[in-house]
Amino acid sequence: MSLISDARILGSLLKGQPNGSSHAERLNGFYGPQAERYDHFRERLLHGRKELLIALSDQLPESGASIIEMGGGTGRNLAFFGNQLDSFAQVEIIDLCTPLLNQAKKRWQNHTNIRFTEADAITFQPSKPVDAVYFSYSLTMIPDWFAAIDNAISMLKPNGLLAVVDFYVSRKHPAEQHKKHGGFTRHFWPTWFAHDGVRPNQDHLPYLESKLQTVSLHESMANVPYLPGLRVPYYRYIGRKT
Repeated sequence: MSLISDARILGSLLKGQPNGSSHAERLNGFYGPQAERYDHFRERLLHGRKELLIALSDQLPESGASIIEMGGGTGRNLAFFGNQLDSFAQVEIIDLCTPLLNQAKKRWQNHTNIRFTEADAITFQPSKPVDAVYFSYSLTMIPDWFAAIDNAISMLKPNGLLAVVDFYVSRKHPAEQHKKHGGFTRHFWPTWFAHDGVRPNQDHLPYLESKLQTVSLHESMANVPYLPGLRVPYYRYIGRKT
């Protein structure tokens, strides 16, 4: 069953993101057929999520925190908070993709502190400022990611936290404290992922660091299912609004 499921997901990836007049239409067309099998394949592809959310948890109040996940999809990531999830005053999952958001609703329907909102990451605003906002492998899928970051920061309370885990590539000449990727890595992965509407970017980290006080940063490489010998760069970042 696992191989059959993987084959279906790989088939969708090879077809790429379909055409559509809006970003929401393209997301629905691409992820709709994958929605029920979405998480199984990506458990082996999307690294660092658990580590990011554990690190974010350590920075939040022990109880009563308010958090937002931008591009939260099926809601899988909330499980990484463990028992602390029930201590949050409010959690909101924002996503433009209806089929994935429906999976999140099924998964967390018995949790009264979790809300689900179909909205765009660059325009959504909560009713009041929150303690933390995070993007988990969603920033690379937002065409105007500059606006998404700016919008997320505007949602935060003073000293609130913005956290991101995602694919990326380094600049040709990165700042001294950052990893430097070779030419193959910098060109291959943006080309490979673009077919599916995912755009690893050399400017993610510099932009985040220009907007926030860095709390933690981890840069690493991860294996990719069915691509032996290749490793994709990803980062985990937490920054504080000052």
